[in-house]
Amino acid sequence: MRPLPGLSPPSGLVCRLRRALYGLTQSPHAWYARFQAVVFQIGFQPSVHDSALFVRHTSHGLVLLLLYVDDMISTGSDPSAISDVKDHLFREFEMKDLGPLRYFLGIEVASSPKGYLLSQTKYITDIIHRASLTDDKTVDTLLELHAKLSATDGVLLEDATLYRELVGCLVYLTITRPDISYAVHIVS
Repeated sequence: MRPLPGLSPPSGLVCRLRRALYGLTQSPHAWYARFQAVVFQIGFQPSVHDSALFVRHTSHGLVLLLLYVDDMISTGSDPSAISDVKDHLFREFEMKDLGPLRYFLGIEVASSPKGYLLSQTKYITDIIHRASLTDDKTVDTLLELHAKLSATDGVLLEDATLYRELVGCLVYLTITRPDISYAVHIVS
């Protein structure tokens, strides 16, 4: 690490960190700024739709980098450019290539010649266990059409924390299950 601007310790001495870099409020911003500077050097542009997505157009196709904290997905239609980007990132950062994408942020990814299949089977199983619904029966219809719920319906929960957590999990689940969006909207 370099000393802060304006601080010049005597030669041969170093500054001692009093706490880990992880957990500091500035560390995510500093990491993102460093990563952004490195990918800008090799021709990437930030996406206008998502600040964690970086795009680079090459003469043979496209390269995409998606960053989430310290996890990254690299993909695109130009294999040689993807390889060059990985090599550059390996020189700049301490990282490892985990191979083809199989699992990312609770989403399972299966590839085929026709494209990618996204699934959250393990995530769904975890939600069911967390809600203690493993012995319940399944239904085809999640909720009646035009159902209206109010705060006075049913018995109040002693601690609504679990309910709120489960609703948050269900909101995330709508990424791969848009068919449950209506029911999740009603319960949220």
